[in-house]
Amino acid sequence: MIQSFLSAFNNICAVVAQSTPSMNSWLIVSSAIFSIGLYGLLTRRNAVAVLMAVELMLNSAAFNFVIFNHYCKPSTVDGQIMAIFIIAVAAAEVVVGMAIFVALFRYKKTVDVNEMNLLKG
Repeated sequence: MIQSFLSAFNNICAVVAQSTPSMNSWLIVSSAIFSIGLYGLLTRRNAVAVLMAVELMLNSAAFNFVIFNHYCKPSTVDGQIMAIFIIAVAAAEVVVGMAIFVALFRYKKTVDVNEMNLLKG
C-alpha cells in the first residue's frame, strides 16, 4: 500500500515539475490578492479588518517585485530586497495603525472606522 502511494506521489510530482507556472499565472494570482485586499479596504468597517486588507495589498506589491525579478533578471536579487523593505514598511504601518486604533478605542469605545472622526481638522 505504501509502495503504491509513493509511486502515485512520484507521478504527481513529475507532472507538476513539467508544468511550471508562467509569469502571467503568477501575475493573475497577485492581481487576485490585490483585488481581495482592495475589496476588503472598501467594504470593511472594522479597523483591524481594514489593516488586514492593506496588508494584503502590500503583500501583493511585494509579490510582484519577486515575480518580475525572477522572470526578467533572475541573476539579481533586487526584487527580493524590495520585498523585504515592503514587509518592513508593512510591519511599521501595522504598529502605528494599531497604536492609533487603541488610542481611539479608549476614547470612543468602538473600532468602527465610520465612527472614528477625531482626526478631522
